[in-house]
This record gives sequence, structure tokens and C-alpha cells, in this order.
Amino acid sequence: MRIRNLNHSTYQHQYHVIWGTKYRRKILKPYVLIELKKILYATVKKYPTLWIETLNTDEDHVHMQIEVPPNITISDAVGKLKAISSRYLRSKFKFIREIYLEKDGIWSVGYFSSTIGLNETQVRKYIKWQGKKDVPQKLRLFN
Repeated sequence: MRIRNLNHSTYQHQYHVIWGTKYRRKILKPYVLIELKKILYATVKKYPTLWIETLNTDEDHVHMQIEVPPNITISDAVGKLKAISSRYLRSKFKFIREIYLEKDGIWSVGYFSSTIGLNETQVRKYIKWQGKKDVPQKLRLFN
């Protein structure tokens, strides 16, 4: 993972995010995936502090590893990505417009997210080692 900087903070925040299509309809065919990736990466390009590490889909849901800075909530980032991609895919594919007649969008309400971070044991050791001086690195790793 990359370590990133803002004006007054340094961070390393990555999330595993999953969201599904409304009614779990299997609309994310390979040719739709190409356009979905295009619009998601274009959206992130407009927000330079966001970064998509990996992205893939099944026919009815999206998996993404995304970096989100501390000044943007994960819900705002996911909401923006879902809204823009929904509008784009509806405009691009007639069959999606026909399936989702209402203007609520193609994505189900909500999403799943989990953090991707350093190993908890490593963090615990790191905190424990704070304040200890002149202990060689090799010894610290195995204590």
C-alpha cells in the first residue's frame, strides 16, 4: 500500500468495497465491465486523492480496493462512484435503461466495506516498542 500525504496529514487508508446491482440482476457482462471500469477510473481522475487499486465484478456485484483519504468519508466516495456510474451505464446501454425504468439507478441501496491495513499484531508490537531506544531492529522483530 502507498503512504499518501495531504497538507496536514499522512495516511494509508484502503478499503475493500462491494456493492450489488438492484434486484441482483446480472447486467455486468464483460462488455458492460469495460464501460464500468472506464467511468469509474474517469471519476476517480476528477478526485485526485481517490485511487482505485483493483476493480473487478461478477455479473451482479462490484468488488473494489480503493484508497480514500481521511478528509473524505467512504460513504461519500462510494456514493459518488455509484451515482456517476449508474447514470453513465444507463445512458450507454439500452437494455439497462429498459430493465431499470425508474430513475433510482442501477445499484442496490448500500454497500459493504472493510478496511485493509497493517497486520494487527504488527501494530500492537509497534506500539509496544515506542520509547525503546538503541534496540537493534532484528531484536525488536522477534521480541
